[in-house]
Amino acid sequence: MNKKVVILGAAGKMGQALIRCILEKNISGLDLIGAIDLWDDENLGKDVGITLGLEECNVNLTSDLNAVGPNADVIIDFSSHVSTSGNAERIASWNTAWVIGTTGLNEDELKIINNTSKQIPVVISGNMSLGINILCNLVKSASKVLRDKGFDIEIIEKHHNQKKDAPSGTALMLGESVASGYEIDLDNSKKNGRSGLIGKRNDNEIGFHAIRGGDIIGDHSVIFAGVGEMLEFSHRATNRNVFALGALVAAKWLVDQKAGLYNMIDVLGL
Repeated sequence: MNKKVVILGAAGKMGQALIRCILEKNISGLDLIGAIDLWDDENLGKDVGITLGLEECNVNLTSDLNAVGPNADVIIDFSSHVSTSGNAERIASWNTAWVIGTTGLNEDELKIINNTSKQIPVVISGNMSLGINILCNLVKSASKVLRDKGFDIEIIEKHHNQKKDAPSGTALMLGESVASGYEIDLDNSKKNGRSGLIGKRNDNEIGFHAIRGGDIIGDHSVIFAGVGEMLEFSHRATNRNVFALGALVAAKWLVDQKAGLYNMIDVLGL
């Protein structure tokens, strides 16, 4: 039997990609039963299939999560940090699996999600593509080998001009991979950009640099700069569907899991 899916943040770039992938049957076993976004979106009340130039699907964009959420097997959430944390309590009360791709969550909001995962299964990831999660594994392995060998780490990320948070969730994932391999704390090592007379680079510093422009989907590079040589690990997304398909794979996997907090490494078995 197909799993019933509700999309939170359905009018956004990722929400639209998710809906398109479901309706075009890019992944089987999922039925769209709800599409949720803000009350003032210009397409509110319209069929989401027609809005995307596809056939009518009998699912209208709405702002009323209560109307469809209790009937869902899984909610896929690419909304906002305020919406994601604010909906946690009622999603838990419906005993619904929850896939979270929202980025920009602060420490308090992450605590809310962590507490919610004690009641329902939750997947949270800053990036759900197969390639990025493989990259995280490679970066972590390289960091373990290069630890204490004089290599400096810089992370560069590029996104479209509408992205609101920086560094990106994916850049932070990569930073966590480096920090894990180097056995250091990311919060204490993270350096967001540089400007002015800042002095020499500190040991175990992880630099983050955010570029915003045009319609860039997502480019990420991790640079290990040593003396006389440099290693660079990169990933470039050329189609937003790679993130959507990863989230849909996570949704299918998650509905059969017990309560807990999972990531894409768990989903993909890497």
